[in-house]
Amino acid sequence: MGFFPLQSQLEQHDEGWSEGIARQAVWLSGLVPFAQAETILQEIGQVNISRCSVWRRSETWGERFKAEEATERAKANALPEQWQPPSRAVEPDRRMGVAMDGMMVHVRQEGWKELKVGAVFDIEVRMGKDEHTREPVQMAHAVRNTYAAHLGGSEVFGELLFAEARRRGWEQAQDTQVVADGAVWIWNQADLHFGQSWQLVDWYHAKQHLAHAAKLCKGEGTSACQRWFNRQETALYQGHAARIASELEQAANELPQVADDLRREAGYFREHQQRMNYLELREEEFVIGSGMVEGGAKQYQARLCGPGMRWSRQQVENLIPIRTAILSGRFADVWQQVYNSPPS
Repeated sequence: MGFFPLQSQLEQHDEGWSEGIARQAVWLSGLVPFAQAETILQEIGQVNISRCSVWRRSETWGERFKAEEATERAKANALPEQWQPPSRAVEPDRRMGVAMDGMMVHVRQEGWKELKVGAVFDIEVRMGKDEHTREPVQMAHAVRNTYAAHLGGSEVFGELLFAEARRRGWEQAQDTQVVADGAVWIWNQADLHFGQSWQLVDWYHAKQHLAHAAKLCKGEGTSACQRWFNRQETALYQGHAARIASELEQAANELPQVADDLRREAGYFREHQQRMNYLELREEEFVIGSGMVEGGAKQYQARLCGPGMRWSRQQVENLIPIRTAILSGRFADVWQQVYNSPPS
């Protein structure tokens, strides 16, 4: 191994690499493919470390990141829940939310597997443009997003997300919400860990279902389809999901060729009608879209789903907590924690 200016200033460690270089290699491995990390270290840091060495550092320290994540998860979920937020007279008004989604990662010998992604966010009210009236109004926005992710069952994922929410001060917020699509596993975890929060199906997912229902009822591309959609969109925004479900059930009786699909869409709106009070929740200054977690999922996708990327389960499970720490703005803190902890 050659010595370069940056290396000569750092104490050697980690199988011949200094802490500083190991840290840079692990950080870059969570940002870009290993070959790009090699190039960046050579061109900018003047560090001659191969892509294989970068990969080995991510394997070694990713395991430690994962262990730290598991420790935090166990600790947070062992503590008793505290569902008595401070009064607004004691602490300024604080609102928080969580959102959940999923994306697919290709695991060798297993195929495409779902990576469950969650976002924890503060809710901040500021000026925006009303989607319907196009007028400037005070609107809720998700800010200061941090993330949790898990390649596996919903139970572990739910505990990871709950741990992140507690770390962020969830129980000190006066009002909280959960926003997501209609997946059953999501709402099971919402009930289990965030049961006292407002629940809302993402507005844009609900509109996608409504658009599909319009095509089934009136025919794709017809003026009748657009009129039906516009009318029902207004009804949905005003909280009349049950009425939409009834209309779709009636349409299913009249259109036997698409009856099964119509009943499926009717069931979606009926099942989630209590989670579709968009006007009320907007007026109460909550967010009604899940863009914060969808954007987060795309950030994981950017690192894990590039052209030709195929991962062993161990590789991707070790890289996920590194990526999570980077996206959550916590890499430096987590690195210090794992670097100074005794080896397991």
